[in-house]
Amino acid sequence: MHVLAAAGSPSAVGAWAYLAVFAAAAAGYMGVPLIATAVIGTAAVFASQGELSIAAVLVAGAIGCEVGGLGGFRIGARWGRRLLEHPGPGLAWRKKAVTKGEAAYQKWGRAAVFVTPSIVSGALEMKFRQFVVWNFLAGTVFVVSVGAGAYGAGKVWTGQHDPAGVGMLIGGLAVAAACIALARVHYRRQQARRSTGGRAPAAEPGRPG
Repeated sequence: MHVLAAAGSPSAVGAWAYLAVFAAAAAGYMGVPLIATAVIGTAAVFASQGELSIAAVLVAGAIGCEVGGLGGFRIGARWGRRLLEHPGPGLAWRKKAVTKGEAAYQKWGRAAVFVTPSIVSGALEMKFRQFVVWNFLAGTVFVVSVGAGAYGAGKVWTGQHDPAGVGMLIGGLAVAAACIALARVHYRRQQARRSTGGRAPAAEPGRPG
């Protein structure tokens, strides 16, 4: 996250920081692990100290997640397993991601988008229209929970116990908790449909959606 401190003026810092947030969010939703969390969280802490706009950080992150998710999905849909299982660096990780993705879709149905790289979702042939909606929900929840939580934590950590900072911290945690609760409800509905012989939202192995 050196880009946040490298530029010489506040306006330059802001422009480069928002671009970094967008790029990191896009990369994260295409399958690069941890980078989105680290960059969005760091940018939100900067925003808590008045160096960035938290609203702009959240918007840049949400747009990045959607763009990266759609791009990753298209790559996975076009080249699929040939790309994910092609010999080369990271082959073991890519194979593991496919295996985990298949298991997640069997267990969670469409809600697996929350925990599965978009390239894997495309390779497993999830319906694109469904992916667009679920990817938007997953990206927005992720950005708000991480960004708002880090913003509030930055405020509280530096002794700024104002209502806005505390509210953002609580709000970020609440969004994450609500997401987990809704995912559990979706999972239970999936299991209930299967136990009664109904059609589950997720299709057979290899064709979620």
